[in-house]
Amino acid sequence: MFFRTESFQQFIRSYQVVAFLVGLHLVLWVAIDVLHLPFFISLEKLGIGSNLLIANGEYWRLVTPIFLHADFMHALMNSFSLVLFGPALEQMLGKGKFIFAYIGAGIVGNIGTYVFAPTLYVHLGASGAIFGLFGIYLYMVYSRKDLIDQANAQVVITIAVIGVIMTLISPGINVYGHMFGLLGGTLLAPIVLRTARPFSPYSNPSPRKQHYTEDDDIGFNPNRWSNKRKRPFKQHVPKILWGIIVLLVVLGLLGRL
Repeated sequence: MFFRTESFQQFIRSYQVVAFLVGLHLVLWVAIDVLHLPFFISLEKLGIGSNLLIANGEYWRLVTPIFLHADFMHALMNSFSLVLFGPALEQMLGKGKFIFAYIGAGIVGNIGTYVFAPTLYVHLGASGAIFGLFGIYLYMVYSRKDLIDQANAQVVITIAVIGVIMTLISPGINVYGHMFGLLGGTLLAPIVLRTARPFSPYSNPSPRKQHYTEDDDIGFNPNRWSNKRKRPFKQHVPKILWGIIVLLVVLGLLGRL
């Protein structure tokens, strides 16, 4: 569910929303921090989350901070986290519901920041939306066990627990954005998961061509066992890889957001 085996081209075709969001993160970073383009710098000033300006009626700032980042590492690690945790949900929910859940959770995180953070508090980043994805996964773990297996459930719980602890004890983190984003994802989960189907790493979202694994064949295939070697090597990934993934995500989400 969280380990990617697609090529770059397959990833873009299969998970178009995630690919677009990652591209947007990096394009905005290049335009603002590398090229220093005046138009995009002005957009950043108009989009940063500012409790004072929201109180003055600039309510779009409850949405726009989701797409902005402070520097390259901030954008990179948020994008890395999105690549890890977004594709499975995009396939399970569909593009429309995934966008609704991602932006909705981010807005809830920004509303929580506005209500509880100081008046002069300023923030930006996709962390609230990404924690919202965790909230959806946590809802699966406890209320929709048909959508997630035990191994992936353990990964989700581990990251969520460490994430909450580090959010509360680490300086320079928008605690309200993280916690309310997580809450937003959990609250939206029963809505967006109502018709969701389990993630299938072997499925092809393209309607033009459908691939099947040999387990879907009814007849006997004399090459059945030799073909197993050609499956994506997710089947043979050692458990230590999950620890590496967890470590990278925690470092990215909690060290830079």
